[in-house]
Amino acid sequence: MSSSTPAASADPAANAELRKRTLRKVALRLTPFLGLLYFINYLDRTNIGFAGPNGMNDELGLTQTMFGLASGIFFAGYLLLEVPSNLALHRFGARRWIARILVTWGAIAAAMAFIPQTSWLGITGEWWLIILRFLLGIAEAGFFPGIILYLTFWFPKSERAKAVAYFMVAIPLSSVIGAPVSALLIEHGHEMLWGMSGWRFMFLIEGLPAILLGIICWFFLTDRPQDAKWLAADERAWLQAEMEREESDTAARFHVPLRKSLTAGRVWALAFVYFGVVYGLYAISFFLPTIIEGFQERFGVEYSIWEKGLLTAVPFTFAAVFMIFWARHGDRTGERVWHVAAPAIVAAITIPITAYVGSPFLAMVFVSIFACGVMGSLATFWPLPTAFLSGAAAAAGVALINSVGNASGFFAPYITGFLADATGSQTAGMWVISAAMVMAVIITVSLGALPKESRAAGTTDGADSVLPRDVR
Repeated sequence: MSSSTPAASADPAANAELRKRTLRKVALRLTPFLGLLYFINYLDRTNIGFAGPNGMNDELGLTQTMFGLASGIFFAGYLLLEVPSNLALHRFGARRWIARILVTWGAIAAAMAFIPQTSWLGITGEWWLIILRFLLGIAEAGFFPGIILYLTFWFPKSERAKAVAYFMVAIPLSSVIGAPVSALLIEHGHEMLWGMSGWRFMFLIEGLPAILLGIICWFFLTDRPQDAKWLAADERAWLQAEMEREESDTAARFHVPLRKSLTAGRVWALAFVYFGVVYGLYAISFFLPTIIEGFQERFGVEYSIWEKGLLTAVPFTFAAVFMIFWARHGDRTGERVWHVAAPAIVAAITIPITAYVGSPFLAMVFVSIFACGVMGSLATFWPLPTAFLSGAAAAAGVALINSVGNASGFFAPYITGFLADATGSQTAGMWVISAAMVMAVIITVSLGALPKESRAAGTTDGADSVLPRDVR
């Protein structure tokens, strides 16, 4: 293609230098900003976990089951619009669509500060919380799979796990930084503004940055490499040619069209892998503050709100470091299956042990190992589907996998809360988390890294080409 001509060179060293220079610019331009967006996204999604045991549950009269329902109902709205939202991003461009998502979710997240304590319009406070959480899910639909799709426009497959990890490190950082910040806002924001409770003040302050970032996003993001005026001409030409070559190669090798991306067995199998891993993520994200609160009765200790925030940050600090190391290792070796399965096995083993140890220190050690396992699996998961999906099929397939996977965001907190109410402890819920992670490991290993290639370029062998190796 003509656009690749300026980037071509007979000197391998010059080509290697061009590649390195281009991808460094792309990484520095995009990953910090996208990571910041996801940091705010994940914080607004999960800060209910910190609000619950620090005033919200008491003020709104929530049981553990109702708290789990309010936490998880977010994903009901999220799942309804996930695939359409990602197809819209593919059609209209990331800049416009992600900006729209940010502004709407920020407005709804901030509105949670004004949930009435008593009945209003015939609806009690707890049900207003559930309604707003449902609307928050609708507003956020398509954000995460949209970013995963967006990264496939800019990073070659050999760099993709690392790029995803740098983006997804926002998950642990939302706890490392977000938990102490949330604690400070709750502790010192009480009656600071309009007589608000501390947890209300936290919702308001943490919702506003999304609106501001949505406005910035409109001007900052670039949809495709060919539009990147911040790259030199040879860099822009090389990246455009490289990404188009990879997309054409993927389409020719595996040929999964849009329709097949929503029905193929391999896509659905990967969705259940993601379900198992994300089940662990959301169970611990929503309930870790509650588990730490339980240390006080279980071990006879006492923590301030600030100390609880710091303790919540500990496991995710280790997880943030580990996921970057693990993703870089995956890209360097090119191995994909065990980079997902091995940390998931470790997580499955360690989380039930947490319920049986005899000190808060040991409990936090095992929770930290669990967090590293979950985040390591998540950081290396997305190169599996994007290795054989391309174009609109990638938009739909990635959204479908994320949609089914994030259904665990509803089930995990609800089941964990229900089991805590029914048994009086978190132990049963931890065993269910372990079972979900084991399921993810079994499916991942059974699938292998890649599907069978289509028998000829241009075939529509999508159904057969996505079967697991041991089924073909």
